[in-house]
Amino acid sequence: MALSITDLKKGTIFQLDGVPYRVVEYAQKVMGRGGSIVNVRIKSLLDGRVLEKTFKGSEQIDSADVYSQTVQYLYNDGQKYYFMDGVTFEQFEIGSDIMADQAGYIKEGDQLQLQMFDGRPINVELPKSVPLKVTYTESVVRGDTTSSVLKDAEVETGVHVRVPAFIKTNDIIKVDTRTGEYLERAK
Repeated sequence: MALSITDLKKGTIFQLDGVPYRVVEYAQKVMGRGGSIVNVRIKSLLDGRVLEKTFKGSEQIDSADVYSQTVQYLYNDGQKYYFMDGVTFEQFEIGSDIMADQAGYIKEGDQLQLQMFDGRPINVELPKSVPLKVTYTESVVRGDTTSSVLKDAEVETGVHVRVPAFIKTNDIIKVDTRTGEYLERAK
């Protein structure tokens, strides 16, 4: 299916030269006599590279056949991360270069969305926040427990998060997967 350049709104997924991209930023300029150009910032769903691209007037863009599938995270061997479809028991693998920063927010057994393109996995979609157990954090001096004082905490996946002073070892906290920031103590 072909897309018009005005369909390239933020979040739209399309393919260019056989590579799937997601539109990160969109700006349209209307020129005289009804012509227009669209400036977009796009992110490759294969390698995460961000590009600036300009499309003119009547250019046609191919839509990308990218779909999501629910999978369970199994394990990683240092090079690849392994996932399994809970219905068909089919296993998928993704390279550690694609997982990059996301790896610190997943635990064995987590249910995640795997993005597929041309029948192969290309990316993992994390939930906006995840509950993680604090494995180590400094104790606080009594009386110094205001929420404005932050300290370092290590969570079960090895990631370090800045948390309020009242958080203790073994607390479960919610962490924003987009920024890596503490959100709240999990209930």
